[in-house]
Amino acid sequence: MNKDEQERKKFLEDQLQWCKEQDTILEEIEFKLYKMREIAEYALKHDLSKIEKDQLNHQLNKLKKEVHSLEKMLQTVFH
Repeated sequence: MNKDEQERKKFLEDQLQWCKEQDTILEEIEFKLYKMREIAEYALKHDLSKIEKDQLNHQLNKLKKEVHSLEKMLQTVFH
């Protein structure tokens, strides 16, 4: 394998690794969004007390912050 082929192979391996990292982050985001949806659907179907609503809002806000952090990670993973 000559130098150009080695560089090309290294480039493609790096691209593959980058794609895997992006995929992992996107899977985490999808999971958190699914959890947020579950919470919202639960809240719609049940007559909740103020304390329950506050607890669910706290959970939603926490998940929202986690999604935001993951989105930032998506933007900072270089290829």
